[in-house]
Amino acid sequence: MTTDSVATHAAATGCVYSHFDTYHEAPRAQAIAWRDRLGHFLDVPISRSQLADGFNGRIDSYRVGDLTFMDCQTDPISQSRSVARISTDSVRQFVFHVAVEGTLETGAGLHPKRKALQSEPGILALDMNQPMQMARSACRVLAFFLPRELVESVLPEAESVHGRVIEYHSPLARMIPAHLADLCKRLPTMSAPDAYEAMHTCAMLIAAAFGKEAGLSGNARAAARTAMFATARRFIDANLGQMDLTIESVLAVSQLSRPTLYRLFEPEGGLAAYIRNRRLREAADELHRYPHKAIVEVAYGLGFNSASDFTRAFRRAYDMSPSDFRALARQAQAAVNGGHVRNAAL
Repeated sequence: MTTDSVATHAAATGCVYSHFDTYHEAPRAQAIAWRDRLGHFLDVPISRSQLADGFNGRIDSYRVGDLTFMDCQTDPISQSRSVARISTDSVRQFVFHVAVEGTLETGAGLHPKRKALQSEPGILALDMNQPMQMARSACRVLAFFLPRELVESVLPEAESVHGRVIEYHSPLARMIPAHLADLCKRLPTMSAPDAYEAMHTCAMLIAAAFGKEAGLSGNARAAARTAMFATARRFIDANLGQMDLTIESVLAVSQLSRPTLYRLFEPEGGLAAYIRNRRLREAADELHRYPHKAIVEVAYGLGFNSASDFTRAFRRAYDMSPSDFRALARQAQAAVNGGHVRNAAL
């Protein structure tokens, strides 16, 4: 039987520790057990080889307050977080993946997707409010799950680091390995306050390293850049349904030069791509929230010129049509509702 023990270490640590592995399952059931464990927030496809040969994976997790630290080791695996999944759950944390062994290839965002190859050493930032697709070799990964407000206190416009990888090049980043090694060694025997402080310190060090590399914090120029970026994004979000939402209108409101505005949105694939992807993300949410709203009404309401233009852009971003997405979102919602019913019966 799969080991899935949860113990509260009140005397020893005061934090909630849990262990899960697939080692004691029959080979054909191992990948299924892994998918069931992570299926509340990730899509985990199962291959024929995993069913035939088995799948080894383990997770050791420590949770104190609103912080969670995981030590995870697996055979090769693929996992993703789709817009359909995001539209039907409430998982909105940031996750920092630290590669200890193996490699991870991650695609983040919509179109064009940001591709990141992560190996040892390397740290990947993921915003669980944005889509991603990850392919992992046999690997060991450490992961910090942090509430949005905590990350955003260190990283203004934190969602812009989604899918980015940093290595230990800067003086700030070179401090991280020692903190991680100490955390892994001491966490099992720490008191709750000490565990929280150690996890918080290490996580904030990682967030600050991302901020330093992305130029999002640390000096007046970076602060001004962040403010200008925020102003432009707020204007775009407030006018997604307007046909006259164009690069020129954003330029007029932001009062920035065209080259400066383009540089601000370069990590997002460009300003035009950012506007298109924000409209597509809002369209995905509307397709889920309003199941009886006509697709053409969603398209025109978000500034697309025609239903065909909308369908082409949606398919390019999500690899499916709007109608197929709506059906998938319904299935995901039904699965979530079924899980709630099962949990209520326990």
